[in-house]
Amino acid sequence: MLFYLVAAIVLILDQTTKWIVRTHMELGEILPSWSPHMRFEYYENSGAAFSSFQGYGKYFAIVAVVFVAAIFYYRRQGAIRGPLLEAASGFLVGGAVGNGIDRVIYHQVTDFLVFGSRGGIMNLADLAINAGGILILVYLLLDHFRPKTARGRL
Repeated sequence: MLFYLVAAIVLILDQTTKWIVRTHMELGEILPSWSPHMRFEYYENSGAAFSSFQGYGKYFAIVAVVFVAAIFYYRRQGAIRGPLLEAASGFLVGGAVGNGIDRVIYHQVTDFLVFGSRGGIMNLADLAINAGGILILVYLLLDHFRPKTARGRL
C-alpha cells in the first residue's frame, strides 16, 4: 500500500507542478525565490539528465517503461518488501512515470527547479528519483549492519 501511495502522490504533484509551470511561465522565464539557494526557471529538456542526449528523450520513455516493469516484477517476486524499500520504489516509480508521461506527450520534460548557483535544473520527478535512490542506499547501509538473522526486514 505504501508503494502505491508514494508513487501516486509523486506522480500527482509532479504533473500538477509541471502543468502550473507550462501554463503560468514563459519558456526561459526565471522567478527568484530563496535566492541564491533556489529559483524557478522554466526549461524544456528533450534529452536526459544534465541536458545530455538532446533529441533522444523518446528513447528514455522506453527505459522508464522497462524500469517500472522491473520494479513491479521484483515486487511481485517479494524482493521489495518492508516500508523503506516500499517507499523507495514508490519514489522511483512515481518519478519515472512522471517524466515518462512528459516524454510521451510533449517529447520533452518540463524542468523548473534550480538549486544553488551552478545547480542543474530539475523537476519533482527528478527529486523523487533521487529520494528513492537515497532511501535504497539507507536500506543497504542499515541492512548491512543488522544481525544476519534480522536482515531484509526494514
